[in-house]
Amino acid sequence: MNNEEPIIPSSHPYISVVVPARDEAGTIAQVVERSFAAYAEMGCTGEVLVVNDGSTDGTGPLLDDLQRKHPALRVFTNRRSQGMTAGLQRMFSASRGDIVILIPGDMESDPLVDVPILVRHLEANDLDVAAGWRQGRKDGKVFASAIYNFVMRNLAGVKVHDGNWIKAMRREVIENFPPLRSDWHRFLLMIAAQQGFRLGEVKTPYKPRPAGSSKFGFSRIPISLLDVLVVKFLLTFSRAPMRFFGGLGLAGIVISLLTFLYLTGLYVFTDTQQRPIFIAAGILAVISVLLFLVGFLAELIVSQTERIEALEKREGMKG
Repeated sequence: MNNEEPIIPSSHPYISVVVPARDEAGTIAQVVERSFAAYAEMGCTGEVLVVNDGSTDGTGPLLDDLQRKHPALRVFTNRRSQGMTAGLQRMFSASRGDIVILIPGDMESDPLVDVPILVRHLEANDLDVAAGWRQGRKDGKVFASAIYNFVMRNLAGVKVHDGNWIKAMRREVIENFPPLRSDWHRFLLMIAAQQGFRLGEVKTPYKPRPAGSSKFGFSRIPISLLDVLVVKFLLTFSRAPMRFFGGLGLAGIVISLLTFLYLTGLYVFTDTQQRPIFIAAGILAVISVLLFLVGFLAELIVSQTERIEALEKREGMKG
């Protein structure tokens, strides 16, 4: 039953829980069952979306059985693993809830406990995003998470303690996400904060996964550091690239001019030449001019992209 177009129940869900799962046969049933139990406890409607991301254990058959039991469970299957970010992009697009909650498939987060905590914190504080803050965590990823959270707080200005954990987001937030790629699932809070949404965090209990194994590897740390720089650059300069390229070009030209003035004064007053410095300053000046040209080209691309987006939006409204 893991079809491309799962059966969609007619009632509009208030909450959508999205669960990326890869080889989580030991826990995925609990995650699904306890998500629906959370809806019943809260007295609201809800759906659960799961991406079976190339699992090679019994995750697929378990989800088939769960779909027969829960019509509001929607399963998407990737024959080969495409990564968590691609899975989230797919589920975000397919979700219909007013609130969308990201929950892992390993039961380190208990949906029956955490879904009510996140939703109540979101509603009580009039937030757009409520991020969970793991309490009692003692796994082997604490050091890597500390690096990641330090970068998030200081580079992105996101004042939370646990940026890469469970989170509840209003529909408006996910609808304004740009196309996600690479490991950008780690930067959802950063993207939301850059777009002006209200963020908050709430303490949530943590327990080690009862089955299966973590997919985390320390090789992801340098990849994540590169990704956060890319995301920061795109969020800051994607609509005004000349500010970046032109700023670098302007700084380079100023340095080159000051260097030429220094070399001129050195030659006039001391009859001394510094050819290596002169050549370096000349190369820097050429590079600076090229940066200006790149900035102009980038501005043209952004302008055309905005026109295309406006036309597509206009055509969509007509349709």
